[in-house]
Amino acid sequence: MKIAIAQLNYHIGNFELNTYKIIDCISKSKAAGADLVVFSELSVTGYYPHDLLERKEFVEQSYKAIGQIADCCTGIAAIVGGPSINPEPRGKKLFNSAFFMYDGKIQQTVNKSLLPTYDIFDEYRHFEPNKQFSVFDFCGKKLAITICEDLWDEQETQNEFGREKLYQLSPLKELSVLNPELVINLSASPFSYNQENSRKNILIKNAIKYQLPILYVNQVGAQTELVFDGGSFFLDKNGIIQEELNYFEEDFRIIDTEIPSGNLQPKTETIEKIHHALVLGIRDYFTKMGFKKATLGLSGGIDSALVLVLAVEALGKENVRVLLMPSRFSSDHSVNDALQLAENLGIQYETIPIQPMVDSFEQSLSEVFAGLSSDVAEENIQARTRGILLMAISNKFGNILLNTTNKSECAVGYGTLYGDMNGGLSVLGDVYKTDVFKMARWINRDQEIIPENSILKPPSAELRPDQKDTDSLPDYDMLDQILFDYIELNLSPEEIIARGFDEATVLRTVRMVNNNEYKRFQAPPIIRVSSKAFGFGRRIPLVAIYS
Repeated sequence: MKIAIAQLNYHIGNFELNTYKIIDCISKSKAAGADLVVFSELSVTGYYPHDLLERKEFVEQSYKAIGQIADCCTGIAAIVGGPSINPEPRGKKLFNSAFFMYDGKIQQTVNKSLLPTYDIFDEYRHFEPNKQFSVFDFCGKKLAITICEDLWDEQETQNEFGREKLYQLSPLKELSVLNPELVINLSASPFSYNQENSRKNILIKNAIKYQLPILYVNQVGAQTELVFDGGSFFLDKNGIIQEELNYFEEDFRIIDTEIPSGNLQPKTETIEKIHHALVLGIRDYFTKMGFKKATLGLSGGIDSALVLVLAVEALGKENVRVLLMPSRFSSDHSVNDALQLAENLGIQYETIPIQPMVDSFEQSLSEVFAGLSSDVAEENIQARTRGILLMAISNKFGNILLNTTNKSECAVGYGTLYGDMNGGLSVLGDVYKTDVFKMARWINRDQEIIPENSILKPPSAELRPDQKDTDSLPDYDMLDQILFDYIELNLSPEEIIARGFDEATVLRTVRMVNNNEYKRFQAPPIIRVSSKAFGFGRRIPLVAIYS
């Protein structure tokens, strides 16, 4: 059987665009002689629509689109993801469904069983789980359709009580007794650098266990925080990948289930994948929101330098404009590094010294602050002055401000609300400082784009004389390990200390993370590249007493 894999970039709620893309791929597949074309989970609506699913008109538009797509399925079959209405009076109003279309109509509807409610996922809020399993015949083969986590039933998770099964129900086990000859999986699996191989390993394990070939179709593209990396593939019953589609871009491939090809994607290092995810995240955020131009503050430091390089790659140098805003504490080499980078990239930039404005604020506050020594309040005036200037550029010219705070700083609250935490999108908010350095090195692998001095000099906010980040924070190599253990691995302070870290440093770090939840609550959306990003995937009450 010849099956077309359609790995597409959808736009949530853009039924006209999504339907056009799907119908176009059906026509292309038919012309190429395919028997069946498969699309990803919730392809009609885009993933994930959240509470748009509670709107009657949204579901009606989805049904209309599904009908239009079914009309086009003559001489070829298609499997398309979308919501369907639960006919039963009890339970949730909708199913997360896959529609098998042939002869101009829907022939089969298969519903998702395992509805994720962990991390960024909250499908059980909107969907009723399926409890009935079946296979059907097509082109002389018995096919089983599953949706995303329905093939992840063997996944295990780590919690404070030890290892446990993530799901109790095993759809693949239920289906295997019906003797399917091919399992087709519609997925919406977002990128995560520290779990990037887990989904592939789970599917390989299940293909071998049940001796079943598996066709896995993922989507690609970014939906605000989430980045879907594609990488759809076809596994034979021995768990060997016979076909693998591109990562971080739309792709289309026709496979013959009877003829192995061994067409695999080349291996890439993790930091390169994070880079591609961030570029795609920026590009799709702007494209899907109808934005075109970006701005940011360029300080000469490594974080703003990296964000600028990513923005130029995502949007084009003609669509990025930066401000250099030196104060009396800005070193000459920082200003020169910022100028050199702007020249290297060929972007528009202006220099606006902030010291006269800072002096004006301090003069206005002099009576209120009389008798008090200078401290973080005066430092934050500098950051907020820069924030005002950047937002003025944003308002006047329609340039969306990109936030440059990295995950290490975001975690411990090393940033100023309404100052350097301003922005419409946080580019590095899920990238630890140590990985910022690695990515800068990767970008400079062939030639010096980011000035070497920006990479080598000790990180500093330059808000007071000779300031360094290490005046307030542990060394980043140590800090990032502690943060990863606490945030991604969800280890307790005691468990982290038992790994050999200094007790005082661990307790201080954890205290900073917990005490700055209120800042993160007000931060811009963060492009997610890890298994535990700040935002939707980590919901901590602001007023809690932390243990």
